[in-house]
Amino acid sequence: MKIDPPVQNGKRKPTVYIVDDDEGMRRAFTLLMTTVGYNAVAFARPAEFLAKYDPAQPGCLVLDVRMPEMSGLEVQQQLNRSGAMLPVILISGHGDIPMAVQAMKDGAFDFLQKPCRDQDLLDRINAALKQDAENRAIVERHADLKRREESLTPREREVMALVVDGHANKVIAIDLGLSERTVEIHRANVMEKMGARSVAHLVKMHLILGGETQ
Repeated sequence: MKIDPPVQNGKRKPTVYIVDDDEGMRRAFTLLMTTVGYNAVAFARPAEFLAKYDPAQPGCLVLDVRMPEMSGLEVQQQLNRSGAMLPVILISGHGDIPMAVQAMKDGAFDFLQKPCRDQDLLDRINAALKQDAENRAIVERHADLKRREESLTPREREVMALVVDGHANKVIAIDLGLSERTVEIHRANVMEKMGARSVAHLVKMHLILGGETQ
């Protein structure tokens, strides 16, 4: 069973997930989240969270490092294996810091040592939610570019590849055995379908689709 996501202004409202086997800590964190207006969902067992977590749901995870059935490090590793982008904030006792450091190396967003101040936790949650929103925007933009690219015909893709390589229409026409006028039409179609404002913009799109950094 998946968690029914809250919706705000037509979009999914971020959820702060809390996974901690300490009932008192779960209640305190949940109360703090709801007091400041966050949607909070708490779990006593990591396995229950992993079974119900929806990767499409924006948010972040506040995760205890040491739990009896599964450590926070193991939860982080399982999220990594599933390709989840959910930012993880670890809550660790003094003796758990080496484990928290390893989780940071595995991609956790941040960690706090127990006991932690409410404001410190809220500051990190705010930063984690901002990072999650930025990550999801990048993924959505890439998916949108991929959809646009897939709308191109095979010939338009050939023309686009030559355009981003800096070839003039006359050269492209010779390379593909086409008339310049036909190349101009294909080029115009590429610019329109990709939503490119200029050749430089088209080049940037092509680099993103090729997996290169912006």
